[in-house]
Amino acid sequence: MALTRFERFLARLLRAVVWMLFAAFKLFAPQQRHGVSRLPPISNPLLLLSGMQLARKIRRKEVTSVEVVQAYIDRIQEVNPLINAMVKDRFSAALQEAAQVDKLIEEETGGEEVLEDRLPLLGVPITVKEAFALQGMPNSTGLLTRRDLVSGVDAPSVALLKRAGAIPLGVTNCSELCMWLESHNHLYGTTNNPYDFERISGGSSGGEGSILGAGASVIGVGSDIGGSIRIPCFFNGIFGHKPSAGIVSNDGQYPPASGLQMGFLCTGPMCRYAEDLIPMLCIMGGPNANNLGLSAEVDLKKLRFFSVPHNGGSHLVSPVDAQLLKAQKMVVKRLEADLGVKVQELFIPQLKYSFQIWGTMMASPGKDGKPPTTFAELMSEGGKKVWPVWELFKWFLGFSSHTLAAIGLALVELFQSSHPSPFILQRKESLQQELEEMLGTDGVLLYPSHPHIAPKHHHPVFTPFNFSYTGIFNILGLPVTQCPLGLSEEGLPLGVQIVTGKLQDRLSLATALYLEKAFGGWREPGKSAAKP
Repeated sequence: MALTRFERFLARLLRAVVWMLFAAFKLFAPQQRHGVSRLPPISNPLLLLSGMQLARKIRRKEVTSVEVVQAYIDRIQEVNPLINAMVKDRFSAALQEAAQVDKLIEEETGGEEVLEDRLPLLGVPITVKEAFALQGMPNSTGLLTRRDLVSGVDAPSVALLKRAGAIPLGVTNCSELCMWLESHNHLYGTTNNPYDFERISGGSSGGEGSILGAGASVIGVGSDIGGSIRIPCFFNGIFGHKPSAGIVSNDGQYPPASGLQMGFLCTGPMCRYAEDLIPMLCIMGGPNANNLGLSAEVDLKKLRFFSVPHNGGSHLVSPVDAQLLKAQKMVVKRLEADLGVKVQELFIPQLKYSFQIWGTMMASPGKDGKPPTTFAELMSEGGKKVWPVWELFKWFLGFSSHTLAAIGLALVELFQSSHPSPFILQRKESLQQELEEMLGTDGVLLYPSHPHIAPKHHHPVFTPFNFSYTGIFNILGLPVTQCPLGLSEEGLPLGVQIVTGKLQDRLSLATALYLEKAFGGWREPGKSAAKP
């Protein structure tokens, strides 16, 4: 009972503090104004093709890379003033690279198969989260002290995509230092959800999620240490994949992980069409992708499916929205009807400790005994040491260079114990064992992506622990594919997480391909209010 009382006390205390801060935030924060209420419809049919379809058409000379790149540049210029997703473009360089691709294809004598094998993404445009190094582009992660930093090299995952022929169009917005549910910072401002400008795009890869959801990009690069790929993919109605730990290099992004966090951070693909996930993961993983057996055929009828509707009722986390529960049940019915499988509904009590497990493990020292770099230390990069209480006072007066979310995280650190709770460590080990035994090499778990459909701007400050629905799988090291499931009554994306055992990524990716066909996948914003 002691832990339960503490949770209730902490929840009440945080709500009281948050209400006070949010009231001040609403008073002082500038209000966004838009001349339109929805995105313009997509007019160029090239924007409605997957990355793999575009690559085939380019190789076969059915369309030029210049035409494809120009189509996406036009769309970005059309929608970015409304969503503020791309923060720095390289359009001129991209068009030059596309022209070089077209020349290469004209001169190629080995045939289409040679190009496909050597350069599977030849001529296809991509976008990249600003937290990753992309040569010639900023790499500030929304930190004002890094505003003048320009990358001289590419992050390994980005380099591999470029080596496969992809053409970067620019970099996209993220939350300050990549540790919040909303992509907002004092350097680039706030990114909007393409389905409703008054709602968030998620974080920390929210700019990437928004630009993809808006139909202004087809494939992109994100990172995830607590849901930073999956939450934006959910809120923006697209696909994303958090790979098994250790498959894709995390080098070349800021901030770098430290302590045990290096095992929780994952780099992965984000895209509008499920068929692009496996090719992207194969490329981004390099030789490590061979450990996943992604080319092996998956027979969904031979898999074991499980559905967990909620985390068991943590006092710190919101109840799951009824529309999300209904969507997950419809997935269960569809699987059972189409595949002839029996989906077992489970309740896993240990999941209600998800936030405590995530927080404990993130703050734990690494194998060398050194504690991870604190958030306050990361905020101080290139400047004076940040004192969170003083920074909060400055924020109230309008003088802080940091967001309220970043200051709040630094404040939370002040109250964290340096000694992990044995009780929470036991819960983590018990949950790890239970899920690994349950999933094995042929199990697939359906689990909510988040308790809420995309919230309104700044509202996550009321529910800061809701990310634990995604964060727990970073700690457990399990691969997860985020899959859209149509739109809600409000016209906002619904979705579900598809979780599998370690190194069994191909199972969740195959399930995502099936669900895309069953539920329609990505929906153009504002065009359809269809529900699953």
